[in-house]
Amino acid sequence: MPKMKSVKGAVKRFKIKKNGTIKRGTAFRSHILTKVDGKHHRQMNSPKTVDAADAHKIKHMIVG
Repeated sequence: MPKMKSVKGAVKRFKIKKNGTIKRGTAFRSHILTKVDGKHHRQMNSPKTVDAADAHKIKHMIVG
């Protein structure tokens, strides 16, 4: 049986923390951020985690 390959797009976007939760990036951070107020801009910089409903699928994609 062939090896299970991980989804490379998921590997680049997500990281598994030591406690098992999955870190993710924040959307809408690439450009045109002058329109965003400072409070929202700072909140987008804080670490985010994946929802528990999606975590199982993403772990399966990362590990393979």
